Amino acid sequence: MKSKFKRAVIIAMAVIIAIGACACAVKSNPNTTELKKVTVVLDYVPNTNHTGMYVALNKGYYENEGLDVEIIEPVDSATATLVAQQKGTFGISYQEDVTIALSSADPLPIKAIATIIQHNTSGFVSLADSGIESPADFEGKTYAGWGGAGESAVLESCMKKVGADFSKLNTVISDGSGFEALGKSCDIMWFFEGWDSVMAEMNGTQLNYMECRQLDERLDYYTPVIITSDAVIESDPEMISAFLRATEKGYKDVIANPDECAEILYAYAPAYDLEMLKKSQEYLADKFMEDTNTWGIMEDEVWDNYTNFLQEYGIIDKALSAEDCYTNEFLAK
Repeated sequence: MKSKFKRAVIIAMAVIIAIGACACAVKSNPNTTELKKVTVVLDYVPNTNHTGMYVALNKGYYENEGLDVEIIEPVDSATATLVAQQKGTFGISYQEDVTIALSSADPLPIKAIATIIQHNTSGFVSLADSGIESPADFEGKTYAGWGGAGESAVLESCMKKVGADFSKLNTVISDGSGFEALGKSCDIMWFFEGWDSVMAEMNGTQLNYMECRQLDERLDYYTPVIITSDAVIESDPEMISAFLRATEKGYKDVIANPDECAEILYAYAPAYDLEMLKKSQEYLADKFMEDTNTWGIMEDEVWDNYTNFLQEYGIIDKALSAEDCYTNEFLAK
């Protein structure tokens, strides 16, 4: 009886020692330090522009950088406003929104820290058999858009360049039906080629596509961009660099294997058609680092050109220097 009791005591002590050793090992492991919580506010709903971030989340790239990242959709307010109010650590926005926000009477304390796509991949579309093949054909037609601040300016500039009269274009707010509205409630729409045009093509709708950056070089602006607040830049620059390092890895994975990464996005956004996501991702794979060897990098000329454009058409009252709008300081060197 005594030997059994003695044996039980020895076993219990061994278990306690083992547990203590494991606890010490966990405590001393630097990889088990508490992750820093980070929130990314999207510009709208998840789509193939965002896939690199979902890949970084899925593959543990953020966690490896010590970050606990949550990606959310904006609620109630525009993303730039939410980030400025520190209701999100990072946000997905556009050069247009950043410029307008910074030039307002009460400027938002935000800055762009990376571009997701190097060139503007949007343009105007009409049905292939409509006879509308350039802004010269826009007079007397109906354009359906979303009512953005710079939207009319873009239409006017493109028509002006070919001698067309913008006042003869009828503009309405889109009913949200996308390509299905063409030839019915409208003649012209503004599409992102890697998303809207892909859906139209998959549904058998043939389009004329008029790329914005070919219509006016000043329209080759950054859309979308990643933004953060001045407060975050001042308080935690190392965290920003860590976030962008992981994000860059995610986008490089998308470039290398768009189909696999489209499947990762699909796991987070299963309401989409997987085949559509793959076609969209294949189109965008070449756009994330087009004409550059550094993911996310931006140039003064692009910011200045579009700022001058917005000022020329009265969208903003004053010109801003590029350095007030963006920084490359947190990107991988």
